[in-house]
Amino acid sequence: MPKKFIERFMPDPKALQKHKYLQVFGKLLDKPNLWALNRKSAPGSFAVGLFVAWMPMPFQMVAAAGLAILFNVNIPVAVALVWITNPLTMPVMFYAAYLFGAWMLGHPTENFHFEASWQWIESSLSTIGPPFLLGCFALGLISALVGFLVIKSLWRYSILFKWKKRG
Repeated sequence: MPKKFIERFMPDPKALQKHKYLQVFGKLLDKPNLWALNRKSAPGSFAVGLFVAWMPMPFQMVAAAGLAILFNVNIPVAVALVWITNPLTMPVMFYAAYLFGAWMLGHPTENFHFEASWQWIESSLSTIGPPFLLGCFALGLISALVGFLVIKSLWRYSILFKWKKRG
């Protein structure tokens, strides 16, 4: 596992605890596992980050930090992974979520033209909203499960590789 590589980019826990958005969590940030990168916290933090990345909501980083605290996993990794959803990837991801949700519900897909307005969101919520939200939730769960299993397997493989290298 590229633990040393990831740790080079992890910020100082004391500096993060003073961050204005994380101060909401107060003393909850004092748990050492929230800042450690180990075989127990890494897979869970990947799962949390990948799940939240699929959620169409503002302040994804704060939500990822909250869930990382709840599940006692690494906060910096969980928060960093929500950046998978960014202005370049978001349209593709969310359109895929809509298509997946429509497929799950057995609904035909509808042609629509996106507009960045509150009126468009209100009028589209009843038509494309349910498949979109279901698709986001389902793909978030799938991504979280796959991420968890891949990181857990990679961590286990790296430990076995180090043991073989020793002996």
